[in-house]
Amino acid sequence: MIVSLRTFRKKMKENHRKLRRYLGRLEKDPAPGLDKMAEQIDAEVWAETDCLACGNCCKRMTPTFKRKDVLRISAHLNMTPAAFTEKWLVYEKKDGDWINKKQPCQFLDRKTNRCSIYAVRPADCAGFPYLKKKKMKDYLHVHQQNVEYCPASYRMVEKLMERVVI
Repeated sequence: MIVSLRTFRKKMKENHRKLRRYLGRLEKDPAPGLDKMAEQIDAEVWAETDCLACGNCCKRMTPTFKRKDVLRISAHLNMTPAAFTEKWLVYEKKDGDWINKKQPCQFLDRKTNRCSIYAVRPADCAGFPYLKKKKMKDYLHVHQQNVEYCPASYRMVEKLMERVVI
């Protein structure tokens, strides 16, 4: 499915509160079999979603870069970890995380929506949007944030709402 970011943003604006409220209620009272349901929904969502048609996560969010990520990516770019962090990252004292200095992500090719460091991308990027974590109830708060940026997360919540009425 080709994602129209304009259409997605419009839908998100209209349904943002409803989706977040739903996820909050589901977090307080998780449905039986939620993890199994998440696996099924994950397969359905990815059958109808093409991340390369979107790239909104790279355009509007920033991953956290753990020490292992910095070491791996800086080596890939033939830079020292210090030079890499100096050039591309900022340390967020509040959370103790390294994040991108700017958005969109410096490694995003905006013409193709492809990551120029895909093979060594941060673990945060590799796992995003976390649709089928084994303990889905522990990630519902993450989906409350991601649903605003990620059409796949948005679609997952729509499908959850069809199956689990709260």
